[in-house]
Amino acid sequence: MATTAKGAFDTFMKDFVRLDADRTEVAKKSKNNLVKEIEKFPEDGKFFLMYPAFSSIDYGSFSRKTKIRELDDIDIMIVMHAQSNWRETITGGYRIRLPEGETRQRDQCNPGTNVLNSIKVVNRFKEYLSNVPLYDSAVVKRNQEAATLKLKSYEWVFDIVPCFITIPDAGGDTFFLIPDGTGNWKPTDPRIDKDRTTSINGKQKISVLDMIRIMKYWTNRATMPTMESYFLENLILEYYDAPGRTSTDFIDEELGDLFALVYHKVQQPFYDPKGYQGDINHLTPDERNLVQERARLDYHRAREARDHEGKGRKRESIAKWGEIFGPDFPSFTV
Repeated sequence: MATTAKGAFDTFMKDFVRLDADRTEVAKKSKNNLVKEIEKFPEDGKFFLMYPAFSSIDYGSFSRKTKIRELDDIDIMIVMHAQSNWRETITGGYRIRLPEGETRQRDQCNPGTNVLNSIKVVNRFKEYLSNVPLYDSAVVKRNQEAATLKLKSYEWVFDIVPCFITIPDAGGDTFFLIPDGTGNWKPTDPRIDKDRTTSINGKQKISVLDMIRIMKYWTNRATMPTMESYFLENLILEYYDAPGRTSTDFIDEELGDLFALVYHKVQQPFYDPKGYQGDINHLTPDERNLVQERARLDYHRAREARDHEGKGRKRESIAKWGEIFGPDFPSFTV
């Protein structure tokens, strides 16, 4: 229930869009416990050693604080000690080779070679997770890039991605190599995404994090094909990072421009700002058309809602926002 658009959005964000703060704290503790268990794996002398400076790095929308409820997955990269491994550039990524005499990782290589197979590495994580007493009733499986752990006591899954950090280049920069799903390795660096998100959020009056969250809620509704989270997130970050861009303080004043942004950009390629993943707009031509049409429709609804609000027609304004966001959006009350 609400008497103004601002009040309606405040309630909507708190009750339906942002993650529940209590569950977020439980999730962080559960994640920390998981990392501690993984750090014990090398004690048997057979599992990969952990990177000495840090054993894990958070990544994904939970780490960047752009995930919306319900919390369904938490991404963790486990950083392994390379033990003098070296990388070779191949088409689309990298191959990792082991030095002569290295034993801990040898049985994870392709047969008869010193090439470390990333699928076997993920499977080794899956094997060890399955043997942890704490997780003996959990569902552990492998997807293309991660070992996925589902605990019965929580609503989320953990996607656990093994990785190596590269040695610093001439400029002191490093990045990470993670499984590519085919046995080789691909580059990434979640630190860039996290720092960029934090920096852009700090430039604007509006919470850019909230604008990302509410637009994710919008695209997840069954009114159009869903835009991939990372694509939508970076589209919005680019918008708010534009030179001279100054936001308002209010979600309802910002939304029309974001619907227009999607309308104008969804048909175009959009390249990973880190420079690693290429075009991250994976929508098909038909999906792009449907998203564009929904963005056009909701842009005009947002303008109508703002017009009602400006003329004091609070009930009509809130009802129009409800047409965009669905039945969970608060209704007008006096």
